[in-house]
Amino acid sequence: MIPKTVIVPTVEEVQERYLEIRDVSSGMVVTAVELLSPKNKRAGEGRSAYEKKRYQVLSNLTNLVGIDLLRGGRPLSVIGIERQACYSVLVSRSDMRPRAELYEFGLQQSIPTFLLPLKPEDVSLTIDLRSLMTGVYRRAKYRLAIDYSQPVGPMLS
Repeated sequence: MIPKTVIVPTVEEVQERYLEIRDVSSGMVVTAVELLSPKNKRAGEGRSAYEKKRYQVLSNLTNLVGIDLLRGGRPLSVIGIERQACYSVLVSRSDMRPRAELYEFGLQQSIPTFLLPLKPEDVSLTIDLRSLMTGVYRRAKYRLAIDYSQPVGPMLS
């Protein structure tokens, strides 16, 4: 008998990336900036791991900025409001917790600017996320890699 050549499925390891802003003198993480991935918003191991990490950040003196530019998946929970838009930026300053700032926006709205929290004695930086995203899009030449004639998923209303 001659064997068939097959491909065995393997676990694809995806490395989640994030940005930490650290104090130069102490090395302490001042602000964690997270750009949510589909794995963070889908039920399962990826979401559980992200929620655990988020709670760890929220339980110490690190500021948290969570950027959600994904229409799919379930948004991360906040208390006190019902989410109104697909996209959001959550800015949680350690000295203001449990209160946080939630910037929500839709497809037809501009991506908001927000103040990036640093140490209480430092001046916050204004982040123009729209300009940053536009610059990355141009430099990475995504227009050459993405076929915009394909249907959008999830479907737009």
